[in-house]
Amino acid sequence: MRKILHADCDCFYAAVEMRDNPELRDIPLAIGGTREQRGVIATCNYPARAYGIHSAMPTARALRLCPHLTLLPGNFDKYRAVSRQLQDIFHELTPLIEPLSLDEAFLDVTDVEDFQGSATWMAQWLKQECLTRTGITVSVGVAPAKFLAKIASDWEKPDGLTVITPEQVDTFVAALPVHKLHGVGPATAARLESLGIATCSDLRRLPFERLADEFGKFGRRLFELARGIDERPVRTERERKSVSVETTFEQDLPDLSSAQQALVPLCERLTERLARHGQPPLAGLFVKVRFDDFSLTTLESRGLPVAPESFSQLLEQAWSRAHRPVRLLGVGARLIPEEARQQLPLPL
Repeated sequence: MRKILHADCDCFYAAVEMRDNPELRDIPLAIGGTREQRGVIATCNYPARAYGIHSAMPTARALRLCPHLTLLPGNFDKYRAVSRQLQDIFHELTPLIEPLSLDEAFLDVTDVEDFQGSATWMAQWLKQECLTRTGITVSVGVAPAKFLAKIASDWEKPDGLTVITPEQVDTFVAALPVHKLHGVGPATAARLESLGIATCSDLRRLPFERLADEFGKFGRRLFELARGIDERPVRTERERKSVSVETTFEQDLPDLSSAQQALVPLCERLTERLARHGQPPLAGLFVKVRFDDFSLTTLESRGLPVAPESFSQLLEQAWSRAHRPVRLLGVGARLIPEEARQQLPLPL
């Protein structure tokens, strides 16, 4: 039985700014791009969330919801430095750490003998040390599985500590709304709702064969998660699955021709980024298009070279799905998984 912690900083970027300037603590604060640059909110503090502001929201909309919102551009060098401090504290507890971003990570403390082996006491120590040494509050979830630890860390935010013991797993999961499950996005949640499924207890009533028919490979995952099963280990090295670049334009690109022209510098940046990663073998290419109505479409293809002509073909097909001005454009490449790379034949 594993003991997993999920540590998640509360509104991290905003928390660093509030730590360094206490006058920001009790006013609505957000970190993000400006309205003039068509920016989006990276994160915001809890006074801002009271107005309905959240991450990934366009800055223009955030300012409509809260005209007196204090907006900062963000200092990512400073945030990375604080993140390194937090990671150092994590490593004092266990070497088995899987960072998910600058402000969150999984920790496997199964074999840690300190604190009499109590994962709850370890979580309490972790929260206190992070606050004392960095001034940042961290919410921690404790559970026997990764997906449950992540849910638990969000259960009593901010500054939360939620423990799900092995004996509590079955009851906790049964009452859990299905949209809380790892991998269940809005589309899957809507399909589950159409089947009359709101909680994991409802989900358990569907036989495995029905889930496989409805959701393919993800059906097995749903079957397991609804029963609290998640055998994924904490991985100290995360495998990169793709390399991509994107940009949001200050003015919408009005037609396909202008979007095609904007592809060229994006392709150059992608080529440079792939070179920095050692030219890894590619599984395919993709384009990402967000239109002026904020609808999003992605189109992928295999077997094409990394060249403007390839992305131009994909963009033409993607743009034809809406025929609207383009707000955001991205290009990227899917990487062949490491395991599959090891099975590739050597060149003659």
